[in-house]
Amino acid sequence: MQFFQDLMPSLRLSKWAPEVIRKHLLNDETETIASLCAMMMASDGEYSSLLLAERILNAYEKLDEEGRLEFFSLLHTDYDIEVEAIKSAIGDYERNPDAGNLLRVTSASEPGRQELLRRINLTPGGTRRLVKMREHLLAAMREKPELKKIDTDFHHLFNAWFNRGFLLMEPIDWTTPAHILEKIIAYEAVHEIESWSELRRRLEPVDRYCYGFFHPSMEDEPLVFVEVALTDKVPRGIGEILKREPEVEAPENPSCAIFYSISTCHRGLAGVSFGNFLIKQVATSLKLRFPQLKTFATISPAPGFRRWIEAQAQTEESIAALLDDFDADADDNLRNELEKLAANYFLEQKNDRGRPLDPVARFHLKNGAILERINILGNPSENGMERSLGTMVNYVYDLSRVEENHEEYMKNKRIIASSQVKKALLR
Repeated sequence: MQFFQDLMPSLRLSKWAPEVIRKHLLNDETETIASLCAMMMASDGEYSSLLLAERILNAYEKLDEEGRLEFFSLLHTDYDIEVEAIKSAIGDYERNPDAGNLLRVTSASEPGRQELLRRINLTPGGTRRLVKMREHLLAAMREKPELKKIDTDFHHLFNAWFNRGFLLMEPIDWTTPAHILEKIIAYEAVHEIESWSELRRRLEPVDRYCYGFFHPSMEDEPLVFVEVALTDKVPRGIGEILKREPEVEAPENPSCAIFYSISTCHRGLAGVSFGNFLIKQVATSLKLRFPQLKTFATISPAPGFRRWIEAQAQTEESIAALLDDFDADADDNLRNELEKLAANYFLEQKNDRGRPLDPVARFHLKNGAILERINILGNPSENGMERSLGTMVNYVYDLSRVEENHEEYMKNKRIIASSQVKKALLR
């Protein structure tokens, strides 16, 4: 990891910038963040750009919520594309479509804020700080939807900077440095890790594995991580994974690899896909290590299910009655009713883009998984009941079919599901 970090732009200001420039550019004079950005865009020197980038980020991080909104508004208005410049460049290209005029078109079509963000990213730690800036931007967009234009630029740049070719898959175990393990505890988004002893139960046993993607410019910050259990069968509930008694031995020749938790770590990287690459790479790595593995599956939450049920209950008395009666001790009749509703939710209910309502379903189906089984009361904990009436789902990754399934889902919006799930819809 250190080798790759050393390859990244990590110049130290004191090493590269003459002292007189440092004193001028790093002083706490009266320049506003707007004037610093203008200076940055006018600068043609590497030293001054590095120092100005540091000052811009320092100034930004002192802003309150109102100040951040003003800064984003500045990016929105002052660093947008110039329509007349694009028209002029296109006219020149139409008359003479050579390489020079093509370059003019592409340059004029790019908002100035993209170049500003690229220059800010040059400073040591700039990428991490820009990820945090985008987190603030995503929150600000709820108040000012027009800022979506700026997010388009962030998303474009982050997709390039966090290209799969730059990501490093690293195993995470009980011997991993404590400062990284602390982040695993903090970032776990599916099944909360309440203590170090619980983390140890997830990492130390010989049948438990955890892998994360790291990026050289983010140092020891995991971008996404997946927790895996090797088992003899596909579990129907999360308790089979998390509540195994300490004295129970690991299976000698496990046939299943179960991805039971996938957590993304930075809200500022929303929409930049890592999890799909990680799952496939981990599955391939485990298959090489344990050739007897036959099944790669998940035990996944259904975070949108209860919300959908509650919406249906507003107009359907039978569903309202089910919602009132259903709890962790529900009988088979209630479970069957809920399973039929769940099958309807996963197979037939779509968003405005024609995709499943459930975000976890969209993630796995897009990655080529099969909707294998709905597990009623797979997570009867208080949190599980609150989010999804305890419902969990098994998605299966057939490594020989993931590309075909992905194409079917993306091109034809087809949900690849088992006969078991389809039959539940007909009850």
